[in-house]
Amino acid sequence: MPKILIPTPLRQFTGQQNAVEVAGATVGEALGALTTQYGDLRRHLYTEEGKLRSFVNVYVNDEDIRYLGKDATPVHADDVISIVPSIAGGAAAETSAPPVTLSKEEVLRYSRHLIMPEVGMEGQLKLKQAKVLLVGTGGLGAPLGLYLAAAGIGKIGLVDFDVVDFTNLQRQVIHGTKDVGRKKLDSAADRMQDINPYVEIVKHEVALASDNALDIIKDYDMVVDGTDNFPTRYLVNDACVLLGKPNVYGSIFRFEGQATVFAYEGGPCYRCLYPEPPPPGLVPSCAEGGVLGILPGVIGLIQATEAVKLILGQGEPLVGRLLLYDALAMRFRELKLRRNPECPVCGDHRTITQLIDYHQFCGVPAQPAAEAAPQDGDIDPREVKARLDRGDRFVLIDVREPHEHQICHIPAARLIPLGELPRRVHELNSADEFVLHCKSGMRSAKAADFLRQAGFRKVRNMKGGILAWSDQVDPSVPKY
Repeated sequence: MPKILIPTPLRQFTGQQNAVEVAGATVGEALGALTTQYGDLRRHLYTEEGKLRSFVNVYVNDEDIRYLGKDATPVHADDVISIVPSIAGGAAAETSAPPVTLSKEEVLRYSRHLIMPEVGMEGQLKLKQAKVLLVGTGGLGAPLGLYLAAAGIGKIGLVDFDVVDFTNLQRQVIHGTKDVGRKKLDSAADRMQDINPYVEIVKHEVALASDNALDIIKDYDMVVDGTDNFPTRYLVNDACVLLGKPNVYGSIFRFEGQATVFAYEGGPCYRCLYPEPPPPGLVPSCAEGGVLGILPGVIGLIQATEAVKLILGQGEPLVGRLLLYDALAMRFRELKLRRNPECPVCGDHRTITQLIDYHQFCGVPAQPAAEAAPQDGDIDPREVKARLDRGDRFVLIDVREPHEHQICHIPAARLIPLGELPRRVHELNSADEFVLHCKSGMRSAKAADFLRQAGFRKVRNMKGGILAWSDQVDPSVPKY
């Protein structure tokens, strides 16, 4: 498809994109496709009668076509169309900002960058002027925050609303033991400011959502995705595509990680790679499946490297390339990615032009499962304990994995992992009464549904799992 170069004054109407690929056999068709995609641009290019404005010149491959019949001039897939409007006058000039410079202290601080010809003074000034939004200050966000601050990124926005927990400290190295119970935003900002007091930290203490994402992201040059759930991943992707902002992506699970750059200069977006999310519960989170504490450090540093390369305009970014990392094998692999012309967000015929309900799209509730109202068949851990003490007849089943059972367990419970339940259901007597538990109550709820569908009538799920047992019944049971 032909590419249309968007001049700086008009990029505010194309989400700051400097080039857009469109379908069209003539200049007129190509410009028509452009203004259909970006409706606010039309009145700046066309009169009310539909004629190209006289102060807008159009070039094809650097050839002035104003006398060749602009609309009818044919274009081919590899042609480049340039829009050249008159830019003198029309509005009062803004007061020019003072030139960005490095202080004597900053020159010393960044000296190892400055002596590299690929960075130098010019590159370091680019870093100082850059504005990067970091979504999440957890596993990936920890190394990202540390190294983006150390590199001298001028303005770093942080999006998070969580607090530091003891379970975070195994991998979220931006936080320390003294920070447990603090807001992650405050802990991360303090650490980053300590590393580099010349960096401006902007804290966004919100859950990124459809009603605030565009307003937050629009003020930054790019987004670095440190999220850990599918609704936010799709939200970040769609917002970046709509605003024309690069999305530096990373993901981690157990011993494996991924990294790439989405939504950059005609490259693919996250939906091109994963058009739809997996069914809820199919892919466990790190809280359920675990993650090697070192892994987010590796992937986060790759993301930080890509962000700095994009700002400097150096090297070959991970655009159209998905980097896979296997820590157990200590092996990197690379897969090619292509933009999907049928993608509903970045494709040729876009159907998603505004942010949607991403929790509904991913089939997950907007509120965490731990905060959900009690469901039919739930039983409180204290009631389970009381029934055990009374000697009531029922079977307590632990549906966690064996390695979780080794961490902690309820002595009266029988271990049958959820994945083994279908082939071991014959071991159970459908006439008995069953109480199921897992770590937090989610997997045992699935197990209870399975048994009910298999004909078991007396099945209950222990609400909150063994974590709730530790809170409400036996504090000596360790939490993980």
